[in-house]
Amino acid sequence: MLKEKIYLLSPKKLSPEVIAVTFAKTSRSPLGFNEIADELSNESSAEFHEKWVVGYGHASVAEHAVLHIAIENVSRMAIESVQSNRLASYTEKSTRYQKWDSNAFVIPPELNGHPLKSEYKKTVQLLFKTYADSIEPTRAIIREKFPRKEGERNELWDRRIRSKYVDACRFLLPAASYANVGMTANARVLESAIRKMLSSPLEEVRQIGKKIKIAAQAEVPTLVKYADSVPYLTEAEKEFSLLSKTCCAPIPTREKSVQLLQYDSDGENKILTSALYRFGELSFTQAQHYIESLSEEERSEITSKLFAKMGKFDIPLRELEYSTYTFDLLMDQGAYYEFKRHRTMTQTPQNLTTNLGYATPSLLVEANFEDRYKNAMDAAAETYQKVATFNPHLAAYLVPNGFYRRVLASFNLRQAYHLCQLRAAKNAHFSIRKIARQIYAELESVHPLLTKYMRLPKEETWQEYLHTSS
Repeated sequence: MLKEKIYLLSPKKLSPEVIAVTFAKTSRSPLGFNEIADELSNESSAEFHEKWVVGYGHASVAEHAVLHIAIENVSRMAIESVQSNRLASYTEKSTRYQKWDSNAFVIPPELNGHPLKSEYKKTVQLLFKTYADSIEPTRAIIREKFPRKEGERNELWDRRIRSKYVDACRFLLPAASYANVGMTANARVLESAIRKMLSSPLEEVRQIGKKIKIAAQAEVPTLVKYADSVPYLTEAEKEFSLLSKTCCAPIPTREKSVQLLQYDSDGENKILTSALYRFGELSFTQAQHYIESLSEEERSEITSKLFAKMGKFDIPLRELEYSTYTFDLLMDQGAYYEFKRHRTMTQTPQNLTTNLGYATPSLLVEANFEDRYKNAMDAAAETYQKVATFNPHLAAYLVPNGFYRRVLASFNLRQAYHLCQLRAAKNAHFSIRKIARQIYAELESVHPLLTKYMRLPKEETWQEYLHTSS
């Protein structure tokens, strides 16, 4: 009898391309993984990838080569493209817990030599100056509401309350603001990411794509060497942008923040049927007929069995994925930055503009800072329109976090549990709490049996943080 063996193929000893080949060869080799690896070199691994991954299209092999890419001092606008890959992992510099200095922003290379460059720079500097000036008056109010504890040092006190005032101030930070992000991805995902970046309408993003490709080739010289721009992506954007402008006039007025467009009317029955199917020996049709024969009370009892033992950190059963929902969402850009991290769902954000207006945090009103806030936001909108006549993609760099943006999103109930419970929590930003709460309310209205087990704070705490103009 063979002895069980579990061990690590260490990236300290083996290159990512060698590890990928080692795993690939096990399908036809009787040797153990460590023995296969001992027979390989970087050169022979490159030859393997050239033949099987590139030549024959066995791209899944590249998923065993994992890289960690550090990306620093790029715009938050560019980060959207970097983070648009579903199967990668990211950790980003937070606008909630760090401060930005007055020169921490990108000037798009397309503006070099353009007459609008100076106005662009002046507007971004106004936003940063207003952001910096908003910190002290808002902090003073938060300090009164959350006084220092006995024996608490100043720096610890400020760390404890910091997000409570910076959450309002960061509405002023534009998409041009610097960002740092760490990206972990396998070579297959990375190749796709590079191809998308090289196809971007923004020069900054294309430059980042080129630099990521060069950095990656130092570790996986074969697996990303053929990553190039994709004409299909650029042409699709061009054609549909033109069609959108000519088909009908957009409606700039604000709609309902959360609109449930589509849902499975029999979603609850499908989920209960699927759970019964999983743990028994019935056909799906048999299980379905049984669930549909039950009374509302009986189905409620079965639903409770599905969730009764679920702990705070447990993930619901995969069968919750059989019910899906599509939403048209209107949220400020700061909230979208939280929302976009839920990459396993399908998201379609519209381009970032100033055309839908902006939100005003209540804390800025309370601090008598509303006029300065509005002046800065209105200045950003004015310069945006000027730059947009030249290039709407460049104009997006000017848009602060407080401006609204439309996002189409489709996700299943299992993903909804994660989204609503995480983003409605008291420590989440108040803008995303609003969206999460309203998504939950829509789900509860159509599928009350399955949504009542979501763990959300009882009180709705976001309203007090967003100011409604009369």
